[in-house]
Amino acid sequence: MNGTSTALIVVGLFLLGGVISFVKQGISKNVVTLLAVGAAMCLVAGILRLEVWN
Repeated sequence: MNGTSTALIVVGLFLLGGVISFVKQGISKNVVTLLAVGAAMCLVAGILRLEVWN
């Protein structure tokens, strides 16, 4: 794992925690959806940057 993939995975998990928190608070579905898409993109980018796939 290099620094970039680690950072992307950490940011993705942080945003995923925000999604869970916002759902519990009852925040607007549009905001939660946008945050979930951002979290998913960060996690997928971080996982795809791992050296395992080469």
